[in-house]
Amino acid sequence: MTRFVPWFLRAAWAVLPFTAGPGLAAALDGRDPAVRSAGSVGLWVVWAIVLVATLVPHPIALTVVRVAAPAGAVASAVAALDGHGALGAIWWIPTLAVVFLPETGAFFVNGPAYPNERRFLLRPPGPLLLGPLPLAWAVLVAAPTAAVLLLAAKQWVLGGLVVLLGLPAAALLGRSLHGLSRRWIVFVPAGVVVHDDLALSDAMLFQKRGVAAVRPATTDSPSLDITQRALGLALELALREPVTVNVATPRTSVGKATTCTGLLFTPTRPGAVLAEARTRRLPS
Repeated sequence: MTRFVPWFLRAAWAVLPFTAGPGLAAALDGRDPAVRSAGSVGLWVVWAIVLVATLVPHPIALTVVRVAAPAGAVASAVAALDGHGALGAIWWIPTLAVVFLPETGAFFVNGPAYPNERRFLLRPPGPLLLGPLPLAWAVLVAAPTAAVLLLAAKQWVLGGLVVLLGLPAAALLGRSLHGLSRRWIVFVPAGVVVHDDLALSDAMLFQKRGVAAVRPATTDSPSLDITQRALGLALELALREPVTVNVATPRTSVGKATTCTGLLFTPTRPGAVLAEARTRRLPS
């Protein structure tokens, strides 16, 4: 599956001008020439950026793809509801399904990894899925789009307000969304690294000799819970001896020192994590 993902994404995005393109072009017809030109150029620019992102596996590319693909799907759906390009809206269904596959995240985050390490993404915090995450995505997409179209329509006052207020907010939210693409468990020759800025103020290496087990978590586990109430199967990194970790706190960058006998985390691919632990000869 991991090998299939990049080829499908590249092919699906490469043919978008022929599938979703006609519907979006038809939806722009009849608009003010300046607005139509700005919208057309903007669509081509975004398409080119994402196409390059599919060719360069990197966490930044993952964020770009997962932000742009839903935006394109929404645009095609709106065009289809207006009677333009039903095929384009339908084409997005398999494309979005692959974009949000766990294997897609694995492909992108492991692009810049060293050959002897393996990264596994963590699931986003559960509470973010109930509103904050979709809202942040909407602002990130809508602010630059509205700024370009309003200025093209010569709505200088409203467009200027969007530039002054919306674009900084979009930049801040984009950085926060990208943080979700940089939360992972990493298997390295020395052991296991937990890299999660939402849970720990610093990346933490747990030496192989100190790992007691990597296993599915139980409800009565005494380990420190850093799952952030994420949906899915939680795993436990059990330790042979207590260690001190710096738990992230909103008021300080240093974090709060906490002693624990293990960690609970929720990866997007728990089965793959357990298989990798066995490959690395860690108890599981």
